[in-house]
Amino acid sequence: MSLKVEPLAIPDVKLVTPARFGDARGFFSEIYNEQRFREAGIEAHFVQDNHSLSAEVGTVRGLHFQAPPFAQAKLVRVMRGAILDVAVDVRKASPTYGKWVSAELSAENWAQMYVPRGFLHGFVTLTPDAEIAYKVDNYYSKEADGAVLWCDETLGIDWGIAADAAVLSDKDRTAQAFAEFVSPF
Repeated sequence: MSLKVEPLAIPDVKLVTPARFGDARGFFSEIYNEQRFREAGIEAHFVQDNHSLSAEVGTVRGLHFQAPPFAQAKLVRVMRGAILDVAVDVRKASPTYGKWVSAELSAENWAQMYVPRGFLHGFVTLTPDAEIAYKVDNYYSKEADGAVLWCDETLGIDWGIAADAAVLSDKDRTAQAFAEFVSPF
């Protein structure tokens, strides 16, 4: 089984595309293999799988983080539909602090995004009924949960939608500005 791993503009964030083998019956793909990921330089040991469905186009989930000691690396993939997946570097000592990268993930392109610890993470749905599955390398903690405003002008993220068109949770609508965010990383 082959695994294509491409660093994005922030090299610690990677686009991972597993091989997919198809025939008249359908297809088979090994979407995660810890040994192959380690060989490709991804050292996370995943402990939890999450699955979400976003019914409407323009649903934004993010920008979220889990503070240490509950920080999480994520491996995000789309099972149905398409999203624009976004990661913002908030590692204090990083030369790319406050910078962001994005990639389109879809059931069609089969790509996954690996987001290491020390990043804000979010996505916007590009299709209706988008289903997203992601692995995390640490357990969720309500006390460590946090968010930064997804459309913060300081970050300048191009989400491809107007702020007033976004479908948001209360948590994401009232998240703190990036200028108020004190990075725990």
